[in-house]
Amino acid sequence: MFSLWGKPLTSIQTHKNRNWLLKCLTVCALVLWLQGCQNLPLFSSEELHPVTPQITLQESINTHTFKLSGEQTLFGVLARIETGSDDNLPDIARHFGLGYNDIVLANPTLDPWVPAAKQQVLLPARFILPDVPHKGIVINLANMRLFYFPIDQKHTLYTYPVGIGRQSWGTPTGLTEIIAKRPNPSWVVPDSIQREHAAQGDPLPKVVPSGPDNPLGHYAMPLGFNSYLIHGTNKPYGIGMQVSHGCIQLYPEDIEVLYKMTPIGTPVRIVHQPYMLAWEDNKLYLEAHPLLPKWEAQKKQLQKNLYADLRKLTKEKPVNIDWQQVEAILQRSDGVPKQISKASGSLDTAVNQVVELKRPDTWAWQNPVARLNNQDIAVLAASFKAENDAKKFAAMLNHQGPPIPARTVRNDKTFLVVAGPFKTVKQANQVIKRIKINFEMDAKLFKPDGVLLSGLN
Repeated sequence: MFSLWGKPLTSIQTHKNRNWLLKCLTVCALVLWLQGCQNLPLFSSEELHPVTPQITLQESINTHTFKLSGEQTLFGVLARIETGSDDNLPDIARHFGLGYNDIVLANPTLDPWVPAAKQQVLLPARFILPDVPHKGIVINLANMRLFYFPIDQKHTLYTYPVGIGRQSWGTPTGLTEIIAKRPNPSWVVPDSIQREHAAQGDPLPKVVPSGPDNPLGHYAMPLGFNSYLIHGTNKPYGIGMQVSHGCIQLYPEDIEVLYKMTPIGTPVRIVHQPYMLAWEDNKLYLEAHPLLPKWEAQKKQLQKNLYADLRKLTKEKPVNIDWQQVEAILQRSDGVPKQISKASGSLDTAVNQVVELKRPDTWAWQNPVARLNNQDIAVLAASFKAENDAKKFAAMLNHQGPPIPARTVRNDKTFLVVAGPFKTVKQANQVIKRIKINFEMDAKLFKPDGVLLSGLN
């Protein structure tokens, strides 16, 4: 039996159906603690279809640094890896330098949080450069990716996934530059964000010092756009989402590298290009992404412009375009570059060659969940009838920012989600508050006894 703080626990609240979880995931998919710069939405991929590529056997792929030749604008490779029993797509994405959007769009049939074991995960580490001058930093909001072309490293490209401004706090487009560099920055909270958090019952101080609760992370580079920065994050699993109040966020490990090699005065160009074309070996490729909500009303015009560009290409070069393939790529919009030119009147079957990878023993940056002991302070976060629902919610808690360590526990016919251990009751109460704000759930202080510790997952 489990006991609440000083009281026997005779019954556990169980959600009678899965509607609650579906609502929670719709509102909060990967919602990290709403302190600072982000609030995470669910990335829908209902209309997408899986890619079935041809496989070539290799062992590793490049993820961040590339050498480009001449006018090369298509680079990288597609890869594939098999899931283990407790894997999730956000961990796999971060390990291979991808964002949440990258891996979810490319794998629409997999549950991001609890994919079954022995599932094939496509790693879309192949990209087309935006159609802008390749100088300094280029950020494409459509695929949530940053490209850096150092002035002193000819033909060298660095690329990283980013988190961007959510719908009501959009990231501006245009040309600007890095105007300063700030290690271990304090965050001066804007009045608008203070009001937003106060309305949610989560008031913020006027200044958040450097540390684990600072949403800027360890490095910040202010832009010429007033109040906008390129910075790290204390909520890394929001990378690849519209999560911020307008700033550009990188994984902590990526911002550290970019910060050290980017000088003040580096130009920064921010664009929204959902449809990109590239030539490789005299073959034409198209990469398509879903439009951000801000640009959704322009979808027909953007696609009209694309078709006009393609028709113009047919007059300039001897290329035979598969128009049905173009339409299929636009409908899918999964971010995977695909060939749209025909070879001898038929589509080249080698369009999607893939590198097959061996699964590592552990994922880089994965947070292990400490074991709970009899006298530990814990939190009962939720209970479910379905084990898979409990595992999904525990995975979401483990990817909060900062992480909330959680696991599932079987209790008769229900599955509990237990968070902890925590050092103090105060710390546990703070987690209870975060769960209430982000998931609209009433978590409780909880003290496990030795009887059911063997049921921990």
